[in-house]
Amino acid sequence: MRRALLTAALLGLTGAAQVAAPAAGEPVTLHLSREPGLSAGVRAALRALPGNVETVVLVQDLRTRAVLEAQQPDRALIPASTTKLVTAASVLNERGGAGGWWSAELTVPAAQVGRASVKAVTLRGSGDPTLSVADGAYSLRALARQAYARGLREVGEVRVDDLGFDSAAWEVPLGVPMTALRLAEWHDDPPVSAQAARERLGAALTAQLRAAGVRVTREGVGRAAPWQAWVPPARTDGQGRALPPEPVTPVAARPEQGIASVRSASPFQVLAATLRPSDNLRAEELLGTLAHGANGTLRGALARERAYLRRIGADLSSVELHDGSGLSRKNRLSPRVLVAVLREQFDLPAPLPGKAGLPGALYRARGNAFAEALPQAGTGENVPEHDGRGGTMALRLRGAGLDVRAKTGTLPGVSALAGFVTGRSGHVLAFAVIMNGPESSPILTLRAVQDDVVRAVAAAH
Repeated sequence: MRRALLTAALLGLTGAAQVAAPAAGEPVTLHLSREPGLSAGVRAALRALPGNVETVVLVQDLRTRAVLEAQQPDRALIPASTTKLVTAASVLNERGGAGGWWSAELTVPAAQVGRASVKAVTLRGSGDPTLSVADGAYSLRALARQAYARGLREVGEVRVDDLGFDSAAWEVPLGVPMTALRLAEWHDDPPVSAQAARERLGAALTAQLRAAGVRVTREGVGRAAPWQAWVPPARTDGQGRALPPEPVTPVAARPEQGIASVRSASPFQVLAATLRPSDNLRAEELLGTLAHGANGTLRGALARERAYLRRIGADLSSVELHDGSGLSRKNRLSPRVLVAVLREQFDLPAPLPGKAGLPGALYRARGNAFAEALPQAGTGENVPEHDGRGGTMALRLRGAGLDVRAKTGTLPGVSALAGFVTGRSGHVLAFAVIMNGPESSPILTLRAVQDDVVRAVAAAH
């Protein structure tokens, strides 16, 4: 019993031991390792913080896997917009990498496929924020023109498929309704309600169909017809004996069939447009895409994020996720979880189109989609919307001579920074620094200390 308690106590040390399963009767050898504390340079940088600001830190060498710096790395604090790292990684994983896409289509009743005049046309899609009204190949205009080219000339009613999405289940800090389908143009002029979103979407599609030459006879927008699986009636022969069910589903009972379909560009563009300027609305919209196939609810979308974190081996015991943007002060993430996300995206990168290579080479060649979507420190752009390559890091670490690609996070009393930096060793290091203090904490001071921490880490390693 005493030996068992000793073993349990040893396993509780930071950097728990790895124990090989022994054969019966063989002695057990424990190999213990303790994570380091903070280097002198990082400790010196942190001394500039107000005494009432709590700071947690983790730095890991992505080549050797060694933990280089650690201060309470498993303590979960409010992460602010570094939450977007989890959102972006989950979406990139769900889309199958930078080569993935979203889609939208128009469907008609199966019995009316091929007809010039149909009862209704239904818009269905992925709910991503990149579908446009009339701009480019991924647009309502492209759908309408496809439908016309395939012989459609008259539509009784335009419908929108929102049956699998529960807008009422979304409570996000921005106050913008989350809906099953969205338009890129809504970013700067969002609808005030889910009903208004449906009406605007239906009106936009109706206008594009008419512009393409398709007559729409009914104004307004209808709801997609619910589909029910066909259950064939029981059959018997002349003697009353059971026969196999009818193998052919009647046309009227079949799901609606597509007559037009469009595909989005790579998700990389919208991820970069989200992470670089730290766009809160886009982050929530991206989270919304995860709700498709997850009961259409915020809870379902967040469950898919947690499932992603679980798959990459993150400890979920202290993780709290309540939105996609990080605006909620209920969110909790630890440096360990953030570094796990960064490490996974480095080890199993999503290559940009035309790029290939092993993780380190791909990162150096700027072919890692996740890393390239992050703000690049020190680029010097001074643009109000932070929509340049540097994003929210453009004016930070200028002149440092460092390659830093990292996500910022800011709320009253909260400042965080997590990303990649290339150290003096030439190795890529993943780091996460989260600071929480009173809401009156001087954010500019916290940011300056974070920059000094990154400089010290790069110089030491």
